[in-house]
Amino acid sequence: MRRREFITLVSAAVAWPLAARAQQPERMRRIGVLMNRAADDREGQAGIAAFKEGLQKVGWADGANVRFDIRWGEDDLDTERRYATELVGLGPDIVLASGTMSVGPLQKLSRVLPIVFVGVTDPAGAGFVDSLARPGGNTTGFMLFEYGFTSKWLELLKQIEPSLKRAGVLREATNPASLAQFGAIQAVAPSLGVEVVSISLRDAAEIDRAVAGLADSGNAGLIVTPSAGVSAHSALIIALATKHKLPAVYGSRLNVNNGGLVFYGPDRIDQFRRAAGYVDRILKGEKAAELPVQVPTKYDLIINMKAAKAIGLSLPAGLLARADEVIE
Repeated sequence: MRRREFITLVSAAVAWPLAARAQQPERMRRIGVLMNRAADDREGQAGIAAFKEGLQKVGWADGANVRFDIRWGEDDLDTERRYATELVGLGPDIVLASGTMSVGPLQKLSRVLPIVFVGVTDPAGAGFVDSLARPGGNTTGFMLFEYGFTSKWLELLKQIEPSLKRAGVLREATNPASLAQFGAIQAVAPSLGVEVVSISLRDAAEIDRAVAGLADSGNAGLIVTPSAGVSAHSALIIALATKHKLPAVYGSRLNVNNGGLVFYGPDRIDQFRRAAGYVDRILKGEKAAELPVQVPTKYDLIINMKAAKAIGLSLPAGLLARADEVIE
């Protein structure tokens, strides 16, 4: 073999594996998603759509270089635990977890698997992170809201009903996040001339009695904090507010979509969109421990005019002008 032919052959042999490696497709990444809602929940579906859209914008295409495994916890702890175990068993590269009830079971199963959460009220208090600035473990994400924000629910209720003297706060008494929310509401109450009372969500009969008693006191309204307990009794709460003609401010948009009066709170869909950015960064090598927990940047005011008419309430024109959405 002539020298020139030999050099050409050796060069081709060296170049071939390099070219082959360059042409190999990128490894398919696997993202687990554990939602705390039911599969037919419109807000939950919209959140996942926004999450996938956000990932696609930075190069992650479903079926091309990423695969999604989605499970729906249905606001039930046993279901959440079962699906958390199932998702971890599938060996995902990362998991998106919606709500406190989703994060807890996942963390108990793995302190290594990266977890990005959305819609968690108190990640530090729940032990999910060491601190908001430096999470320190395998988990980071997006808080539902800062506690100080919850005082705005009472301010809004006072705007809706200027004669308001008493506000019942429906909450889960054993939930640490609920306690902090209630404290923020209580702190602003004296300046508004409003007495604040706590209404437990233990069972339907207790809710019925407490709301009826509140209505009998006159010049009253409701603040309905977001929680699994509220989700379980949401239809009853909305029906009681209508029956007793009580103005009510809800911390969950779903309640207003289902007939409640006013929602004011963070744009949860935006949190899913922002979570895509964190998932992208972690898949590209950054550590969850070093990505700070983020607070909401966008809040929505949604007003249901049908609910207002049902209780004979005329809402201020300025409030309607400020609304991000008015449901007719």
